[in-house]
Amino acid sequence: MKMDINMATSITSHRTIDEVIAQMDQVIERCIRERSRLGYFAVLYRNVTVRVRDAIAAGRFEDGPRMERFDVIFASRYLDAIERFWGNQQPSASWAAVFQARDEWSPIILQHLLLGMHAHINFDLAIAAAQAAPGSELPALKRDFDEITILLNEMTENIQERLEKVSPWLGLIDYAGGRTDETVLAFAMKAARDLAWKVAQELSATASDTTAFDRVIALHDAVVAGLAVPIRFPPGRWLRTALLLIRLRESYDVPTVIETLRI
Repeated sequence: MKMDINMATSITSHRTIDEVIAQMDQVIERCIRERSRLGYFAVLYRNVTVRVRDAIAAGRFEDGPRMERFDVIFASRYLDAIERFWGNQQPSASWAAVFQARDEWSPIILQHLLLGMHAHINFDLAIAAAQAAPGSELPALKRDFDEITILLNEMTENIQERLEKVSPWLGLIDYAGGRTDETVLAFAMKAARDLAWKVAQELSATASDTTAFDRVIALHDAVVAGLAVPIRFPPGRWLRTALLLIRLRESYDVPTVIETLRI
């Protein structure tokens, strides 16, 4: 399938982070009404977006206006994907893998979060970076791009504490896989953003060649969709058993989970 990098503007159109947050609130409220587990990632992402907005206001980034433009482009891709899904339109393969898990019983809350993070960071982030800082402008974005990773890592402890309130046996991951949920989140975000920067560089190098640009996006979309499989169905008998036990002890009350994850 040929991907359109401007897909984000076809349904959603935002100019500021506050506009993005307002639409995220609408998405979260719909998920609460429909008891949709898509709300788990939605509320996590809203938390992150608010933190980025506040960091821009505090002067944490080298170029605040550029970072806001970057964040708006980035967030709009997620909002467009979910609106397309709800409107029975075809999202990217990366996001389709996330939405397919919506009504399945077995994924634990952490898996829903990781699936959303995987699609949005591994697929959307590179495109957003290439759009916000096209061509030769991309290297100047690197420091602020990396600062986002630091900001996200600062949030993982709070996320872990909130997850454990609705998923009390989440610590079994530590015994089955050797890493805590906090470590899993931090590692996933760092690895995903490293990959996104690499792809952004590839997109920047082909910016003047539309065919090559679209080819890189289509290939990356297929790769990211494929890499979602081990997140949804992780290998290892002990880990799969641990995930089942975690799921049995998790809260089944979707609105409660969403509100617990909200910061």
